[in-house]
Amino acid sequence: MAESIIYDIITKLSSPLVQQLGLWWNFKDDLVDLESIVSAIRAVLLNAEERSESNNAVKHFLEKLKVALYDADDLLDDIHTEALRKDRMSGSKLTKEVRLFFSSSNKVAYGLKMGSKIKAIKASLSSIQSETKLLKLVQREYPRETPFMAKRRQEAHSFVAKDKIIGRDDDKAALLKLLLEFDSEENVYIIPIVGFGGLGKTALAQLVYNDEVVKDHFDLMMWVCVSDVFDVKTIVENIIKSVTNHSPDQNLEMDQLQKQLRDELNKKKYLLVLDDIWNEDRERWDSLKDLLMGGAKGSRIIVTTRYHTVAKITSLCQPYVLKGLSDDDAWSLFKEIAFERRPADSTNSAFVETGKQISEMCRGVPLVIRTIAGTLSYIETEHEWLSFKDNELARIPQKDDKILPTLKLSYDHLPSHMKHCFAYCRLYPKDHKIDVKTLVQLWIAQGFVNQSNSSQSLEEIGFGYFKGLVERNLFQEIEEDEFRGIVCKMHDFMHDLAESVAGRESSLLNSNSGASELDENCRHLSVDFSLIPLQKGKKLRTLFVANKKVHNMSYANWDWIVSDCRCLRVLELCDLNIFGVSSSIKKLKHLSLKNCQRRLKNW
Repeated sequence: MAESIIYDIITKLSSPLVQQLGLWWNFKDDLVDLESIVSAIRAVLLNAEERSESNNAVKHFLEKLKVALYDADDLLDDIHTEALRKDRMSGSKLTKEVRLFFSSSNKVAYGLKMGSKIKAIKASLSSIQSETKLLKLVQREYPRETPFMAKRRQEAHSFVAKDKIIGRDDDKAALLKLLLEFDSEENVYIIPIVGFGGLGKTALAQLVYNDEVVKDHFDLMMWVCVSDVFDVKTIVENIIKSVTNHSPDQNLEMDQLQKQLRDELNKKKYLLVLDDIWNEDRERWDSLKDLLMGGAKGSRIIVTTRYHTVAKITSLCQPYVLKGLSDDDAWSLFKEIAFERRPADSTNSAFVETGKQISEMCRGVPLVIRTIAGTLSYIETEHEWLSFKDNELARIPQKDDKILPTLKLSYDHLPSHMKHCFAYCRLYPKDHKIDVKTLVQLWIAQGFVNQSNSSQSLEEIGFGYFKGLVERNLFQEIEEDEFRGIVCKMHDFMHDLAESVAGRESSLLNSNSGASELDENCRHLSVDFSLIPLQKGKKLRTLFVANKKVHNMSYANWDWIVSDCRCLRVLELCDLNIFGVSSSIKKLKHLSLKNCQRRLKNW
């Protein structure tokens, strides 16, 4: 993450606007020094990130560095925003307006203030740079931007990706027998699918769920993502929503909800998928199971879980244990993704042999195969593939249920501008359907999207970033929604990866997160308003309302936002029934006017 912040800072320091203002405010030399210091730190940053996982001193160095870099980025944004704001207000050319501004008494006060802050930041970063020698950090090259990668990004962006499932025909056939042919003594028969994360339990369940024969066999089809929070009321609400296509009234008590559920299921042969269950509390499961027993004979519940203990709680039958792909199926999947857009003459025998060796190192785990193959599809030469295998993949411990370090290799190979974009998705809860158009707008508001080509809009460029992340398999379940356009999800492991690389600078606080306090260096926050930690939001760039069931926002909440959160680029307060906005919102000068208008038009 620090490398992508440095990328932003260097871009801003080299802009004509900042250089011109530095000249007028007499701190141009400090800006030159600052760029030199930041560039020197960037040269050893990759080595620092590699060593931080096993060296606490290097980890602490990176934490200090990110705080200082964000402070520098905030200051440069402040300079940009102040000049551009005055230009917009006057309607005149930027140069003329800035000169008029400096002809006033503001020239000395504002110039001294900015100059003092830049000197302080330069001193802080210079001190941090001196630590690189003590830590014996060495220069490493980042993955270079090649014409091959640029060409990939220029391809048409109008697409909806379709996940292809390879090597699960036998698994599908076995599950179909349990669904359609097995004669159970119970009206509702529960089938657990067990396997560690990334094996494709959800994909297999979807493959069966979407089979036309299955759809014709059952009266009702329902799918609910459960994940790590097993709340019976929430699950019941989601089952009802899956049946009726709309959420039940939020004011309904549990007695009313269970009656509605029983009425929906009464004497109907149904298929219910409860995806990704972690709950090991038998009483909680039994309280849900009791509500689901009213279906007609032949009803089925498919449960997907990582743990055999969960399978034993949910069902008396033997679980269906999912295994990794065979070597042949793994290679078929790898080859389809890694070589998909390559010219035929680029896949010589040596290239293919290296690819097969890498495929075998993925241990038959579909998520790992897809992610690694997606990354390699952006690496051009056979030599680079060989280096990836011998120098990066080979140092990862080969453990079936420990795949996060392997997945991180894909993040490490992302271009700088995409690393921010990926980590930002940590703000969404697990299993959340992400509106891609809104996500791209949020990236733009944060300054993650760089418009180097004026022939493309920021939205088009941002969607190109999204497409690049999809092709590396960092998103899944991409589909076209009738009302919202393209939506997607992140696999649980990808969400864990985003949380890991985002670190302390991004947080999701709610009643289920186990956290109630905000780190003082947090920059992006998704939070229930009931948990807002007052007086600790001075560095926030993003503020989401995570709990859409909160209908009222107090004046204390609003005062906290406008008085403390002056660095906000994104303020998301939808669905709070806010009918008026205080004029003090103008104090939040980093908010994009375009995005504010979109967000506030219904307030």
